[in-house]
Amino acid sequence: MASKNEQELTQVGNAVQVNGDIIGKTDLRIAGKVHGNVQIDGELILEKYASIDGDVKCGVAILAGSIKGNVDCKGKLVLQDNAQITGNVKAEQLVIHEGAIFQGNCEMSTTTRKGK
Repeated sequence: MASKNEQELTQVGNAVQVNGDIIGKTDLRIAGKVHGNVQIDGELILEKYASIDGDVKCGVAILAGSIKGNVDCKGKLVLQDNAQITGNVKAEQLVIHEGAIFQGNCEMSTTTRKGK
């Protein structure tokens, strides 16, 4: 059994295609394709050539692949230079690197920031 300090990581490899929703409490790294919604409590890492066709809810996200759907992050959302999002975004913090493509609306929440 893992200790509290060890974070569990689930991975979807680059040769894997998931048809259906992914729901979990761990961190998730996706290098393949997901056709369905993704809902995790931890960190989502979407690799450069990976894609999600569905809505995403997560704690934080680092995205380099593409998402066709809405993204709802409780914390920080980072769009790397290769990221492509077609959908609305909700996050506490949003970082968009040069070269990223974002088509949609953005809502930023300040309710969980310290001192607010």
